[in-house]
Amino acid sequence: MFGRFIRRLIVTPGYIANYGYTDGSGDYYIVVNTDKCDGCGKCVEACPRDVLEVITDDYDDLVVTVREEHSKNLKYVCASCKPISGEPDLKCVQACPTDAITHSW
Repeated sequence: MFGRFIRRLIVTPGYIANYGYTDGSGDYYIVVNTDKCDGCGKCVEACPRDVLEVITDDYDDLVVTVREEHSKNLKYVCASCKPISGEPDLKCVQACPTDAITHSW
């Protein structure tokens, strides 16, 4: 049992990927837990602003990332899903079947 646990740690090196930035008004990150992300792409399809993409990471796994052109302006690009008042309608988060995506703000 213990050996299988160690092998899993070595073979599947997951990480928490933070895409975004911090400025004077707050922290704006989309966080992807690569242990949970299976690369299905449902979040990519659900995003109305084409912020996300599926790539092959360094471990040959499919994972979701934020497109480079959007990583420094998430506060503005994601604004349509984040109203000033009321509950946010985070389509990417809702579409993820494994709960791998969160937003920091």
